[in-house]
Amino acid sequence: MKVLVTGAAGFIGHQVVHRLAETNRCEVLGVDNLGDYYDVSLKKARLTKLEQFEDFRFIQADFADTAKFAGLVDHFKPDYVAHLGAQPGVRYSVDHPEAYVHSNLVGFASVLEACRKTPPKHIVYASSSSVYGSGAKAPYREDSDTNQPTSFYGATKKSNELMAHSYALTHGLKITGLRFFTVYGPWGRPDMAPSLFSKAISEGKPVRLFNEGKNLRDFTYIDDIVDGVVRALLYPIDEARALPLGPSRIFNLGHNRPVETLLFVKMLEQMLGKTAQLELLPPQPGDMFETCADLERVKQHIHYTPKVSLETGLSRFVTWYKDYYKV
Repeated sequence: MKVLVTGAAGFIGHQVVHRLAETNRCEVLGVDNLGDYYDVSLKKARLTKLEQFEDFRFIQADFADTAKFAGLVDHFKPDYVAHLGAQPGVRYSVDHPEAYVHSNLVGFASVLEACRKTPPKHIVYASSSSVYGSGAKAPYREDSDTNQPTSFYGATKKSNELMAHSYALTHGLKITGLRFFTVYGPWGRPDMAPSLFSKAISEGKPVRLFNEGKNLRDFTYIDDIVDGVVRALLYPIDEARALPLGPSRIFNLGHNRPVETLLFVKMLEQMLGKTAQLELLPPQPGDMFETCADLERVKQHIHYTPKVSLETGLSRFVTWYKDYYKV
């Protein structure tokens, strides 16, 4: 079968490509624009890992280029599409909303339109726990209020869900959105908490903790996220069972074990063998105080269950971090 993966050089995207390609049953086409939001050399290093797979091909392209991306999809004719490319980051969206409009709104519309013209069997796309915002109460259920996102990033992801719903309803596309909860692990982005904290601790610089480190996060290990993405992508949509969910499905992918950020830093201290210099700060605009995924729906429909504990996952991350950054 043929699978197209956008964001193929990204943290989650390249791991999904790896999981699909190693089965020797998938021809995988990866698309990524190799944008410079963070160090491009990390993206290229991820792609180097994927060169071992004969059935993987990579094209550097911007999926927001509607005409070119539609032509690419028409030529490849994928059976499945995993749309994992996006402009990430809650705090960056405060000062750079135009980047999110381009990738998350124009780009997502471009992907949907390409799939309307050349329909795959199923589309899976990355949403975010950021859609829940201030209107929902933890643990977050997929049918909770998502009309009050606290960040522009969350607003664009909420928009993606509405856009997907309209294309599923109007054009009959089979679409599943996945709300990711604080993904971490080896090859993670340098702007995410594990890498930021590890860098500061290793260099003896202050670790900046907003809301005095009291925020609770549902840290989810990358292997569990990849398992959920692949299960959702390839698991057949049973029309009878999907009906209560509407024309497009939404699932949480989390761990259901929220941890205080301050405790997360303490665990990193122990694994890195250095004491952190803490800088306790007030809450940051756009941040959510707690994230916690209710997993009942995703367990019922695709049998997703996270397996990797925070202790194990963080140990694997620190081992990779030390090796990659020569700490």
